[in-house]
Amino acid sequence: MNNGHRTVIFVDDDVTNLTIAKNTLTEKYDTFTVPSGKKLFQLLEKKIPDLILLDVNMPEMDGYEVIEKLKDNEATADIPVIFVTANIDPDSEVKGLNLGAIDYITKPFSAELLLKRIEVHLLVEAQRKELKHYSQNLERMVSHKTKTVFDLQSAILKTVAELVESRDNITGGHIERTQSYLSLFVDFLMEHGLYTEELSTWDINLFVTSSQLHDVGKISIKDSILMKPAKLTDEEFEEMKKHALYGMKIVEKIEASTPENAFLRHAKILAGSHHEKWSGAGYPYGLKGEKIPLQGRLMAIVDVYDALTNDRPYKKAFSHEEALEIIKDGLGTHFDPVLGEVFLNHEKEFKCVMDVENNNNPSFNEGLAWKSVSNALEAILDARSGKENGDTNRMRRYLSILINALLRDERYKDEVSSWDIDIFLLSAQLRDVGKIAIRDSILHKPDKLTEEEYGNVKDHADFGVRVVQQIQENINESLLLKHAEAIAGSHHEKWDGSGYPLGLKNKNIPLQARLMAIVDVYDALTSERPDRKKLSHGEAVEKIKSYSGTYFDPELVTIFLEHEKEFDEHVPGGRENR
Repeated sequence: MNNGHRTVIFVDDDVTNLTIAKNTLTEKYDTFTVPSGKKLFQLLEKKIPDLILLDVNMPEMDGYEVIEKLKDNEATADIPVIFVTANIDPDSEVKGLNLGAIDYITKPFSAELLLKRIEVHLLVEAQRKELKHYSQNLERMVSHKTKTVFDLQSAILKTVAELVESRDNITGGHIERTQSYLSLFVDFLMEHGLYTEELSTWDINLFVTSSQLHDVGKISIKDSILMKPAKLTDEEFEEMKKHALYGMKIVEKIEASTPENAFLRHAKILAGSHHEKWSGAGYPYGLKGEKIPLQGRLMAIVDVYDALTNDRPYKKAFSHEEALEIIKDGLGTHFDPVLGEVFLNHEKEFKCVMDVENNNNPSFNEGLAWKSVSNALEAILDARSGKENGDTNRMRRYLSILINALLRDERYKDEVSSWDIDIFLLSAQLRDVGKIAIRDSILHKPDKLTEEEYGNVKDHADFGVRVVQQIQENINESLLLKHAEAIAGSHHEKWDGSGYPLGLKNKNIPLQARLMAIVDVYDALTSERPDRKKLSHGEAVEKIKSYSGTYFDPELVTIFLEHEKEFDEHVPGGRENR
């Protein structure tokens, strides 16, 4: 029926009552009558009504059992239910209301009363839905406005931070890396139950974002000192140390013209305390132990780790292992020993972040050897597919976001932390290497493929595995090719077993391929294709959400949804096109 009427289902085992209800309601409502709870649930698989009239005393499944089952199902929980019954004792009525019924109508019922009760409750339900819709829209509007302000604030801060970084002649990426380290650090502290009382009072996003200003005071340091390639004199070092106080004063000036702001409180603390030392030998105030704010103690470790593992004008980068030894030696003197132990216990995860962010991986020789080969193969594939260059960095970034999240997840941490992340990311470039064997007439076809053509395209997964295996036959053991084979051969498999080429199901699909499946589909949806227009970030997210448990590993989809805003930063065309 499509006459604009509301839909009502009447459930009763008495045929006479069903007939009366049908005759009474049909003129005003699309009315369905069913003789049992079992028949009701069969009907609900096809039709969700606006209201259910439910008898209490029925064989097999009484009205109380029916309403409990309705309320336990998300799809039917919000359907208003009115009990229609000969039971008029207060206990029966209270029981029904406690189970979620909105009203009781006693038998035999008056047709006029039945219609009026239904009309009133449908009106109330319509108003409830309208209020809920308004509330959700208002929440979205507020969230959008807040996000806009936050994005603008972050953009300004990043510009300022990068200005400082460029004056300091520091290797690019220091700001991004230290933010990633801090975010990871806080997660580990919460995981171990350390400093949770204080951390629970923070907005962690604000804290991490505020860390961009930890060295803002260096704006006031002379270039001759800031960029000196040799060791500073005692006098120069004393001048350099003033950047902590300068930083605090800069933030205080901003605070003077800004309402109460947790973001600036974090920024001021970080700027002023990240060079304090646990022993009291730091600067600018010589604070000692836990008198140093937690923000500064956290920043001290990640700042030193990043400085040690990257080139500076006055030194070459240390290896990850050398940096660990220096931090270990500084526990209880330079660094909070509790925080230091957490850092050392999770050093593999921090190293993975470092590797993902800047390729500073001493074991990356294989990657360097393969980089030009994989880049060349990808360039050939891009040219044959008619794609523009540029998706490599996006795919790498998307995968990096998910990998960083998996390193904090107990279900995946052991497996992912055993990977050489850079090698894995490089291997992802070979995901579609099998397309080399697909005919141009199919690869470039702007229209929908025929079944035969689609079958030919699907063969690229098998071809990809063969290409990788042929390379493997001529070289020694290769981590890159192991990842590449898993990705090329399985990234079109689906969680429910309906994918190709082998119809693998659930966790029989390699983790590398389950990650690539989400990233590959997201990138395809948000990029222009010959046969369709690109989707917005939000539309793509909804698509991936809808495929959870069918196309994609539902646990990985949950992780993707938790970090989808980070994907939004890298969509082709930038924010202004979304």
